[in-house]
Amino acid sequence: MLGEGARFDLVLLDIGLPSMNGLDVLARARDLPSPPLVIVMTADDTSATVVEAVRRQAYRYLRKPFPPNEIIDVVNEASRPAAVMPIEVVSAKPEWLELVAPCTLETADRIQSFVMHLEASLPEPVREAVAQAFRELLTNAVEWGGKLDPSRKVRISCVRTKRLLLYRIADPGEGFDIDRLRHAAIMNPDDDPMRHLSVREEQGLRPGGFGLAMTRSLVDDLIYNEARNEVLLIKYLDEGGDDQRNEGE
Repeated sequence: MLGEGARFDLVLLDIGLPSMNGLDVLARARDLPSPPLVIVMTADDTSATVVEAVRRQAYRYLRKPFPPNEIIDVVNEASRPAAVMPIEVVSAKPEWLELVAPCTLETADRIQSFVMHLEASLPEPVREAVAQAFRELLTNAVEWGGKLDPSRKVRISCVRTKRLLLYRIADPGEGFDIDRLRHAAIMNPDDDPMRHLSVREEQGLRPGGFGLAMTRSLVDDLIYNEARNEVLLIKYLDEGGDDQRNEGE
């Protein structure tokens, strides 16, 4: 299938192949002299499968079923130069996934495609809330901390225990002073919840500024280091979520 002399730019790979495991095909593809980008497609949404796809340098991870236009969008995205930027895998375990990645929005999207499937056993509202908060923080890290400079790196850790999810994002920026974020909704007084919109207009910024306020409402704890260039996102899990995970193991 991927023998000597084979040359592919992009491979759409299903994990559930008739005669072999798709993850083994992924490993062979990565060993080629000019390895192609591999988009993994599977109905197997266990954390172990996601982590193995990350470990073996899959480009993207799509869980079936998905709408046809989604695969078209991912293939088009893969044709851009930023698609070939590597993500360093520091740790690839279901309970501890750690990555170092270039500060680009394309890379942030790729990481999101893996992280959002790590906790498939959790209730959908919990998973969606954590994924939305993680996406907001990661986008801020690569855009404001990394200045969208692919030579700069962001470090992401995703840790799962029996009682909580903990995500850590460390960007290469100098951090920020929260008292100077007058353009963000998080700084609005209780009696004027939209004041930041006029500040953004004065500064010539696009409408928005709700990201940090929204993120705080989606998770249980949001903790910054002193410089505010590292953040911990924490979501506590109830016993039902733990039981679901244990039954699936």
